[in-house]
Amino acid sequence: MAARLAGKVAIVTGAGSSGPGLGNGKATSILFAREGAQVLCVDQQIERAQETCAIIRAEPGSASAFAADVTQRADCAALVGAALERYGRVDILHNNVGIVSNNDIRTETEDAWDHIMEVNLKSMVLTTQPAPPALEEAGAGSIINVSSIAALRILPGRAMAYQASKAGVVGLTISLDGQLADKRIRVNCIAPGQVYTPMVEALITPEGREQRRLSGLIQDEGTAWDVGWAAVYLASDESRWVTAQVLVVDAGITATMSGGGQAVAGRT
Repeated sequence: MAARLAGKVAIVTGAGSSGPGLGNGKATSILFAREGAQVLCVDQQIERAQETCAIIRAEPGSASAFAADVTQRADCAALVGAALERYGRVDILHNNVGIVSNNDIRTETEDAWDHIMEVNLKSMVLTTQPAPPALEEAGAGSIINVSSIAALRILPGRAMAYQASKAGVVGLTISLDGQLADKRIRVNCIAPGQVYTPMVEALITPEGREQRRLSGLIQDEGTAWDVGWAAVYLASDESRWVTAQVLVVDAGITATMSGGGQAVAGRT
């Protein structure tokens, strides 16, 4: 086991996967533990978090599961309290929860729009609000918010609310850093590209998957591990002088003119 996060305690929301395989939160939790962190794996469905914990403990690593609906203020306060009770400190908050949308300006409804904003953006406000005192007490801290390349470029298809919510995550990241940097709490953002996860698997065809694989400058399929390793860097002391940044993990898609491939209106 490596030790880039030795002695640190991490909270990961959305730490389970929506189906067989590895989602971004699950991979990040495993890598945090492999790098020496104790991990509170948070998911609305406790069974998903427990599955992630079982993988970590088998390696062996240190993790425990916690059930929370991150759109509820009381649950968010409770998850920070659980980390303090179980591990005595909090060094890392990784905000990973996100859901898909499939409406454009002609088909969007008020309820659908509000739901996307509540889950993808408001949840990150609610999970972050109780965290700064614990992070400050630890001497420094890292908050990592998961956005998407959808915040940075046009995606084909209908993903208006999703794109707006993920752009909001970028703005939230910058705002939080302005408020917390004087306490040595760094706030950064990861913008994954067309990563293949269980959520994406349910939305595309094999042909679409191949188009996505070939759509970047690096023509290889992205995985949740790629997102997880970016999170390890931002969580570690290696990035102690990095804050208010958007780390794009996308095989170079945002650097191309067209981006190519079949975009999926969902957390990639």
